[in-house]
Amino acid sequence: MDHPRSQGAAWSRRRVLETGLKGAAATALGAHALAPDTGLAAEVPLEFDGRNFQLAAPEPNPKRGGVLRYGITSRPPHFDVHQSGTINNLGSQGCMFDNLVRRDPRDSGRTIIPDLAHSWEIARDGRTYTFHLRRGVLFHDGAELTAEDVKATYDRIVRPPREISIPRSSLFTAVSEINARDRYTVEFKLSEPRPASFMMGAFASGWNVILRKKTLEDNNYNLRRVVTYPGTGPFRPVRRVENEVWAMERNPNYWNRGLPYLDGIEFYHALPFSPELGSALLAGRTDYARLLDPVSLRRVKQTPGMSGTDFYQSVIQAAWVNARRRPFDDPRVRRALHLVLDRAVLVDVVKDVAPMMVGGFIYPFSEFATPREEMARRLGYQADAGAAVREARALLAAAGQGRGIRGLDFLIRDVATFKLWAQAIQAMLQQTLNVECRLRTVVESVWFDDVRNGNYDLAIGAIVSTLIDPSDYFNAWYKDGGPQNYSNWKDPRFEALLPQIDREVDRERRLALIRQAEAIMEENPPLLPVAWEKINDGWYNYVKGHVPYDYFGIYDCVRMDTFWLDK
Repeated sequence: MDHPRSQGAAWSRRRVLETGLKGAAATALGAHALAPDTGLAAEVPLEFDGRNFQLAAPEPNPKRGGVLRYGITSRPPHFDVHQSGTINNLGSQGCMFDNLVRRDPRDSGRTIIPDLAHSWEIARDGRTYTFHLRRGVLFHDGAELTAEDVKATYDRIVRPPREISIPRSSLFTAVSEINARDRYTVEFKLSEPRPASFMMGAFASGWNVILRKKTLEDNNYNLRRVVTYPGTGPFRPVRRVENEVWAMERNPNYWNRGLPYLDGIEFYHALPFSPELGSALLAGRTDYARLLDPVSLRRVKQTPGMSGTDFYQSVIQAAWVNARRRPFDDPRVRRALHLVLDRAVLVDVVKDVAPMMVGGFIYPFSEFATPREEMARRLGYQADAGAAVREARALLAAAGQGRGIRGLDFLIRDVATFKLWAQAIQAMLQQTLNVECRLRTVVESVWFDDVRNGNYDLAIGAIVSTLIDPSDYFNAWYKDGGPQNYSNWKDPRFEALLPQIDREVDRERRLALIRQAEAIMEENPPLLPVAWEKINDGWYNYVKGHVPYDYFGIYDCVRMDTFWLDK
């Protein structure tokens, strides 16, 4: 068999296209860090009295009225926000709900500000968090919010009932008690301290919305099939057409009396990075679009009266390898597949579809990441892949798979980038290792169900984190039993390191532990990193009340209560 990389020749985008793609287009203590050039998240005060705090649009004299037409993917696998891991839920549903505390939409989410809790106290020993709730807050069904609703919400998040999987549960592993001290006071007790910035960032996550206790009880704590349920948020749903539009109206009883400014929002569905999403915005059929392809973003920036930006996304794009199936229960086989993915080519393949960057198992734009020049010398990330391919073949032979592997079920999430990558990876694995895959493309709901149930050999898609801190995504993505550990991976060395990383507050010692964990994952991969994502937003300049330039991810500032239309 001819192996084009055996002499160390680099793959080119042309070469990949010829194989079957023709015609395809923080801080060290756990704060929610932003991109390196935007500084760090603001420090969280141990005590905050926000009874007089008032949120308003960042601009003076905002206008009221109008309906915002928003283009975004809205194909939810189910309707339970807490159980979800995709913007297909939160992108449309986020405006229906509120949090205990939230990230400030006026500074791209740098600062944590009051929300349903107007004030808080954090004990000096870091083991008790007390939140004081607003009085008179109403759910959409007219019931008053109380501490019992907050307790019920977080009881489910922290310790999900059987058959319930909540990806953010790993943020709250230190929470030992949740107490409703009175009708408007809720208290969280920790078994051991965590940095305040980490815990408050977890409470402020856009995912961790507050639900009514009765809603949970009436539905046996599982809302996957409940299309709409009451929140306390600035908008409430009025109409939904599957794969077309989800329309919201202003909540007239919203507790923040000055908000929202809009009469309503219409969320129009289009697949991420698709030409349809970009053309709808450029043709004026929508006012704002999220997840634009790079070509559309360039056109937006060149169009008078329009603006656009990009920002880092809290997502890893990866291929999972089912460690419960032979031969992928052998770390040598997983490392062999990891080594032969030419990540620079994979980023290039989708460069006109979605903005991506090369990285490994740690956010490449965070201060926890191995420096890029060092990564470029590491097997699996080098420009000349010859040495990586030779080691991969030796590993496969040592694992008894030297003649290759046949008939693998390669599960693909139905998004343009994943379909392109799957074809490229299929070619790379076949030509370097004689590993043959059958491609199976499915919609979000089937993809998430199949990866969660282990119904695949390889699966390509994306998963999200809440914070940029490794104590978040290490526990969610890589820990044994983690809610997004879709490979069912386990390494005792990693399991022993993880609690040390979570507890360590000295920056240098913590970074050294993270480096040890990274080395373990390079040797025994929990997944195959493909790329790390950026997000493109575009809008007409009459859309005001938003500051998206320095966001970290698309899951925190999604309520749209400060948006307004200057027309």
